Amino acid sequence: MAKKKTIFECQSCGFQSPRWMGKCTSCNEWESMVELSTDQIKFLKEMSSSSSSSTAISKAKPITQIEEDNITRFTSGSIELDLVLGGGIVPGSLTLIGGSPGVGKSTLLLKIAGNLAREKKKVLYVSGEESAGQIKLRANRLDANHDNLYLLPEISLNAVIGEINNQSYELIVIDSIQTLYSDDTPSAPGSVTQVRTITFELMRIAKSLHIPIFIIGHITKDGSIAGPRVLEHMVDTVLYFEGDTNSELRLLRGFKNRFGATNEVGIFEMNKEGLNDAKSMAGKFFDKDKLQSGSALTVIMEGSRPIIIEVQALVSESYGHAKRSSTGFDNNRLGMLLALLEKKLDLPLGTYDVFINISGGIKVNDPSADLAIIAAILSSYRNRELSSDSIFLGEVSLTGEIREVSGLTQRLKEIETQGFKKAVIPNTPQEKTNIKCFVADEVAKVVEWM
Repeated sequence: MAKKKTIFECQSCGFQSPRWMGKCTSCNEWESMVELSTDQIKFLKEMSSSSSSSTAISKAKPITQIEEDNITRFTSGSIELDLVLGGGIVPGSLTLIGGSPGVGKSTLLLKIAGNLAREKKKVLYVSGEESAGQIKLRANRLDANHDNLYLLPEISLNAVIGEINNQSYELIVIDSIQTLYSDDTPSAPGSVTQVRTITFELMRIAKSLHIPIFIIGHITKDGSIAGPRVLEHMVDTVLYFEGDTNSELRLLRGFKNRFGATNEVGIFEMNKEGLNDAKSMAGKFFDKDKLQSGSALTVIMEGSRPIIIEVQALVSESYGHAKRSSTGFDNNRLGMLLALLEKKLDLPLGTYDVFINISGGIKVNDPSADLAIIAAILSSYRNRELSSDSIFLGEVSLTGEIREVSGLTQRLKEIETQGFKKAVIPNTPQEKTNIKCFVADEVAKVVEWM
């Protein structure tokens, strides 16, 4: 009698093991190993064998003989979304949008679907989480009621494919990928096998029929797309929503884009009419009339646009082990800056709790905010309010040197447009400006200026 073969598969990354493990050795997730049934093991073998046998033998060509693909785009009706996508929607592209619950993923895509339906494009909106009546209520609020927008509350992939084959759609929205299931795959909806199989099928449909498909994906507690990591590798574009759900501002950031740059960020405002393009960034992330001790202003570059933000710091005496916490800023970099201040300025910050917050729910990855972080910490430590007309710009090195930042001229122009008068920067600007610039090439000089 043949020995029964058992395989355990991680539901987070798809790693397979012949024995059960409490912790996956591939992605380090706990309690994620699930035993596969005999039918599932057989299905995986058939899928791998069929894919290898169906591969046609092709002959390699010199790259000089390859013709370029002529990529044509069409607008989504949203300037901010077009900016993140690289100029518009590419026919045949597969786009994955992730974000925390309630951040606006479904609202944005229903709004885009309504915009395209208004332009006489046939759009299919597939929802496995809401009924058609619920989507209709949201469509009334978003002004997305158009005859060319079709709703399909369905979780069966075969039914969705049948609808796509019966009608000639120009855009498809899947809400969400974790709710769909394939009858041909013997596993539960949302499992690694189901998500992998369904995404492959959607990719085949998008490429063969030249239909752009948008997929909404759930995220895990650490902020990544739920399901196997291969999901992000299979799609053409990966977009993430950022922002506090209690705030009206939302940021759509690109992490992968095969048809454009990934450094652009779309900024939206949530109001009673849904998720709309933010018309102006002036004063969205700061209020210069309410600055107090512990607050400093800086300019970060999000893609091609400069944004003025407020950095807040709270330094208080510690009663026990000193705490370091940051929201919207790298906690490891905060520890480095605090160690630098202790060494260069002899500040006893080891006995103080330090908390950092970036207002507006934005996440800062630009190192030019280092100088503003230090200014806010010193302001809170000394309980001394900084000038509301001053901007702090500069990357701080481990030696205490303040280094140059990219796009300084563009940042200074934004500062001048917003009515600021002074800026602390690491070097003299190359172009003439009306901003009064104070050059500080090391941290000690910032303390003297304050």
